Parts: sequence; C-alpha cells; structure tokens
Amino acid sequence: MSTIAFIGLGNMGGGMAANLVKGGHIVHAFDLAEAALAKAAEAGCKPFTTVKEAVAGVDAVVSMLPNGKIVQAVYENDVIGHAPAGALLLDCSTIDVATARAVAAAATAKGYPMVDAPVSGGIAAANGGTLTFMVGGPDDAFKAAEPILAKMGKAVIHAGAAGAGQAVKICNNMLLGASMVATCEAFALAEKLGLDLQTFYDISSVSSGQNWSMTSYCPVPGVGPSSPADRGYEGGFASALMLKDLKLAMEAAQGANAAVPMGAAAESFYQILTSAGEGGKDFSNIINMLRGK
Repeated sequence: MSTIAFIGLGNMGGGMAANLVKGGHIVHAFDLAEAALAKAAEAGCKPFTTVKEAVAGVDAVVSMLPNGKIVQAVYENDVIGHAPAGALLLDCSTIDVATARAVAAAATAKGYPMVDAPVSGGIAAANGGTLTFMVGGPDDAFKAAEPILAKMGKAVIHAGAAGAGQAVKICNNMLLGASMVATCEAFALAEKLGLDLQTFYDISSVSSGQNWSMTSYCPVPGVGPSSPADRGYEGGFASALMLKDLKLAMEAAQGANAAVPMGAAAESFYQILTSAGEGGKDFSNIINMLRGK
C-alpha cells in the first residue's frame, strides 16, 4: 500500500483520486475548493489545506491541474524539495509540451522520477476508472508509474520521452476536434438535403465515412449510442476544453513548423462557439452552430 498525494480535485481529479483509494492506496488530497476537498474526504481521501502538507511523507504525487503555468508553479514551489527525495511524480494535466519537459527536467535534476500522463476519456471515465493514459518519461519512471495509473484507467501506454504524453494528447484531440466538425457538417448537410438522419447514420456508419465522432459520440439526438446530444449537450467534454486543446495544438504546430489547416479551422469554429457563451456545453454542440441555431 503506497501513500499518494493527489493535487487538483476537479471534475476529473476527484474521480481519479477516489479510484486510487478503491485501489488500496492512502490518498492525501489537496484542492483550493473546499467542496472538492469535502467530496474527496467522503471518498476516503485525507484532505490537506496546502500542497506542501499533502506531499509530506508520500511515495508519489499525482496532479490534475488546469494549465501549464499552474503545473510549473505547483511543482517548482510546493512539490520539488517538499515531497520525500525520490518520490515519483505524475502530472496528468493537459499542458503544452515545452512546459511538461521543463518541469520534468527540474524534477529530474533534484532526483525525482517524473512522467507526464495526460488522459483520454471524460468525467464518466474518470469516475469509472476507464481512462486511457498517454505517458511520457524514461522507462524506469514509466514502469513505476504504470501500476498507479492502472488503478485509474483501462489503458496505460508509454508514448516516449518526457513530453511525449502531451504531444500524443494534443495530436489526438486535434484529430478529434476536426473530425467532430466534419461529422457535424455531414449531418447538417444531410438534413438540408432532406435525408432521414437515422438512415444517413445507418449507411455512413458502415461506410467509408465512419468515425468515432459518428458511431460512439453522435452529435444528433436519438441517433447512435447515448451521447451528450441526448442530454441537451450537457456533460461530456466541454467545448471550452476542446478549444484549450486545439490552442495547444496550434502552439505546438507553430513551434514544429507543421502545417495543420484542418486543426486551425476546427480551432476557429470552437473559438466562435465558446465566444458565443456555449463553452460549457459538449463539443458536439458545434452542430447547432453549423445549423445556424
């Protein structure tokens, strides 16, 4: 049984920390929100009011934080030098590749093995322990991190060196964002052409246009498996979070001198949607913007 500090107990982190408790670990929990701390305590975590207190005496630290600036500040100010020497560090936030590499370098220089391990899967997957982890870091750190991550997910995949987990996440979500826009365009056009949308789905889902956004997360209510579209586009993966990931992808593409015209187009669509006050709704809600609603 290991003791793990979990930093960041939001919509994703709260469920992840609870699953570590279910997996037999002692979990020291920290979040700025008192309600999140209270919920973590109900799930069996031990709440702390500062990061430095939470990381004292632990075997590992897991973080799930909003952005790279916060990740860097938390690790450099409150974790490195305060967690026990040699404690394993696992950052599951989705941040830019450069910051992930910088934080890993700072940790490694002080003797802390570290991995970046962003996730694929939404709130339901975080609560259910069925996330996919894309992990960047050296082989020994990955091997140490794998059993911890396995308590929170269905798949733990080593993507490469430090920052590789973030790189995979950014590329994957750029593909997801662009494919969702294209899927929504197709349904909106089919509707304008007078097609029955269930019939269009039945044909396209077994034809060359088939993709995950259509068959696993259909943006049309009542078509395909249950999805946020059936709940008024509430829950799921917020459009504002998709925009965040697409911005990270555009930043990475610029740094790598990579051409990403479809990703750039998807970013512009989600920027419009979020600026219109729809950032809290699921990213499949882009179909209603395309319909002019």
